[in-house]
Amino acid sequence: MKAMANEQDGPAMNMFCYQCEQTAQGTGCTLQGVCGKDPETAALQDLLIHIAEDVSRHAHRARQLGAAHRPADLFVVEALFATVTNVDFDPRRVSELIRRGAAVRGEIQRVCEAAHRKAGRQPEPPADEAAIEPADDLGGMIRQGRQVTVKKRIDALGQDVAGLQELITYGLKGMAAYVDHAQILGVEDDAVYAFIHEAMDFLAGNPDDVAALMAMALRVGEVNLRAMEMLDAANTGSYGHPEPTEVRVTPVKGKCIVVSGHDLKDLEMLLEQTEGRGINVYTHGEMLPSLAYPRLKAHKHLVGNYGGAWQDQRHEFDVFPGAILMTTNCIQKPKASYAGRIFTTGLVAWPSVAHIAADAEGNKDFTPVIEAALAAPGFAEDVEPKSITIGFARNTVMGVAGTVVDAVKAGKIRHFFLIGGCDGAKSGRNYYTELAQLVPDDCMILTLACGKYRFNKLPFGDIGGIPRLLDCGQCNDAYSAIRIATALSEAFGCGVNDLR
Repeated sequence: MKAMANEQDGPAMNMFCYQCEQTAQGTGCTLQGVCGKDPETAALQDLLIHIAEDVSRHAHRARQLGAAHRPADLFVVEALFATVTNVDFDPRRVSELIRRGAAVRGEIQRVCEAAHRKAGRQPEPPADEAAIEPADDLGGMIRQGRQVTVKKRIDALGQDVAGLQELITYGLKGMAAYVDHAQILGVEDDAVYAFIHEAMDFLAGNPDDVAALMAMALRVGEVNLRAMEMLDAANTGSYGHPEPTEVRVTPVKGKCIVVSGHDLKDLEMLLEQTEGRGINVYTHGEMLPSLAYPRLKAHKHLVGNYGGAWQDQRHEFDVFPGAILMTTNCIQKPKASYAGRIFTTGLVAWPSVAHIAADAEGNKDFTPVIEAALAAPGFAEDVEPKSITIGFARNTVMGVAGTVVDAVKAGKIRHFFLIGGCDGAKSGRNYYTELAQLVPDDCMILTLACGKYRFNKLPFGDIGGIPRLLDCGQCNDAYSAIRIATALSEAFGCGVNDLR
């Protein structure tokens, strides 16, 4: 993704965002996001987080008195997730979330007041100075959002305090992504919702004590582990444990749809609706691990993976001769060449891109996507088959743990290198490839996230029949790597941090 111009013209600053690793000059996007986010959407997202904190203020107090409110739980999770980089770029949809948040805030405030009365306590007076009633029009909301920006807190509190506040916020955003995916598949934990409200309530108080901020940041990490465990249980419970799978990475002749993002339920629904329609379905970017789940790969028209990492999509989608479905995140500004055949669903959105909404039961009708695929030319012919192997999640690796441990004890495996993390399009970002190629032949490579697209088609061979490159999945599959590290530490009688 090529960064847009971000040089300031004098003191003017239209926005401020520094939540991603590609932020302009490593300090913050101030005129327009390198991701394509415009200042108006940035302001609306800041207002949305402010409203979410306000909802959590009441939700946290209500929960302390035994009163939960599911709409508040779901709203705060979706608000956090929608503001993750490359998710919701549509001002209209963000404004709808803001209005929904204001309505939920009114509901949870009444729940909180009722819980106080039931407990024989005097309801706390509302913090009028913190509450914002959303304006009636989009322009008014944007102006309101510009009053609650990260930059204002940096100016008031300094880089360190504001940075720690944002560290907590971004940790909660990541947690919300896991929690949202898990709850779509029916796995939830009330304690996680309770913690999210507690942490958001903490942030709503604009804390400036560094020790307290550090302590909360560490707690976010602890609860995030539980969120990852929930998502792992949701995915494996719905689709089986990933298993080593040869995945085709070259096109197959025929009509086609490519699916990007993270949402396995969306992929499942699309596969069911395209069954017998003569359409081949490909994964892209973050969706690659889905090809290793038994109940998903059982669909024979899920033929392989197309392209590479999320940041390459504008070129790859430009030449893809079919329809494109973006689920939950990782969208970039569509080119005109494919703007009419790209669709969004879930929380991901882009202005003017057709959105597939769910009904009250969570079902989605992907007919527009299917019709766009049938109208497109598709691949004219097969390309010479090439494949990669994926599916080395925790169940698979732990199933051969004894063999791995024996190989380590025998000196055949000397070290494990985990190469994980996102990637970017900036020229010269070849460190992932260079690191993988420099790993000695008697060492294993575990991969997570999009960094692996720099090298996952290279030959690395094996050690005693075990592939040296073990793809554990994407960001959403980090729990597998944690479980593998834990199992190794137990096998060698040491702590995880003592593994070398």
